[in-house]
Amino acid sequence: MEQETTSQFIAPKKVSKGENAWEATKYSIPFISKRPLLLGRSNYTLNIRNKIKFDLESLNLKVLHEKLTFDCCDLDLERIEYISKESSCDSIIATGGGKVLDAGKLIADRLNIPCITIPLSAATCAGWTALSNIYSPQGAFIKDIALKNCPDLLILDHNFIKLAPSNTLASGIADALAKWYESSISCGSSNDGMVQQAVQLSRVLRDQLLLNGYESYLDNKNSNWESTVEGCALSAGLIGGIGGAKCRTAAAHAVHNGLTQLKGTKKTLHGEIVGFGIFVQLKLEELFLNSQLAQQKRHQLRGLLHQLKIPLTLDDLGFANSSEDELKEACIFACKKGVGMENLPFNVTSEILLKAIKQASNEESIFKKKSSKSIIGNQN
Repeated sequence: MEQETTSQFIAPKKVSKGENAWEATKYSIPFISKRPLLLGRSNYTLNIRNKIKFDLESLNLKVLHEKLTFDCCDLDLERIEYISKESSCDSIIATGGGKVLDAGKLIADRLNIPCITIPLSAATCAGWTALSNIYSPQGAFIKDIALKNCPDLLILDHNFIKLAPSNTLASGIADALAKWYESSISCGSSNDGMVQQAVQLSRVLRDQLLLNGYESYLDNKNSNWESTVEGCALSAGLIGGIGGAKCRTAAAHAVHNGLTQLKGTKKTLHGEIVGFGIFVQLKLEELFLNSQLAQQKRHQLRGLLHQLKIPLTLDDLGFANSSEDELKEACIFACKKGVGMENLPFNVTSEILLKAIKQASNEESIFKKKSSKSIIGNQN
């Protein structure tokens, strides 16, 4: 039987990581670019971006500093792309969270110029991948776009990451854990050697995060903090690069993509919704496969996600006011071909998905109430 030919972009051309990665690597940027566009978004990261701009200008680079208005959105992408062309920028340096990194990669891809990613949190592995997710101005997921290459340079400076809010690391841990829960069911029976290796890497990463994730979340001086951060920001991207699309997306990410269609009452991070999506996927495995193992997986994972304060109910995610019809529409979107649900080994309808979402949310609400009563009882 003739083997199918595939083409994958596995990793950035160069990765620089460590406590002073920026200081050690900035001198190589003039060999890549003379007129970079520095892209960011949050006011929270403005001081870091200003430092990066100052350092680059000290190396005689002409730096244009631009700010996104939305998540990785066509309105921003078209505007920044136009500015880059008009200013003859010869690279994009994307600094920030996952959606800023996605936007920078996509603009560089469209303009055929180098991209340098500088993650300012470990909330996602977007700094690594040859993939960008597109959102509406309201933050609803629209589609993902495969890029021609991974970034030319990824700089993961631990000193920058330490300045990020702790909930971004919690989100990154949940997102990275999903690599195992999704790839093990979507690719567990694959005969492709690289896919098999990606699944095993995701299992190793899961074990590492289950053991060290909470301590790293509590204390960035913990001895395991560096490996946890690099697992979320780097290793998770490597797994998707080696394993391909099916190792990146199944029900957990499809649920995320569906729920972003709702009008939430708070700004919820990508990995927080993915964490809830893992529980929904495990509930689907229970419903379709009558899997006791899926129940055990939820029990094993629940303690860590509660410690990390990952919201595991619709109310906690900010969707308390969503109507039944809105939830149905979100489920219809999540089950559309290309969103990721089709990578499961069984067919999920929007009706069954809605049932799984409600059951997963209700069960976590009950667990949360029991845990609160137990804590109060112990205090008395």
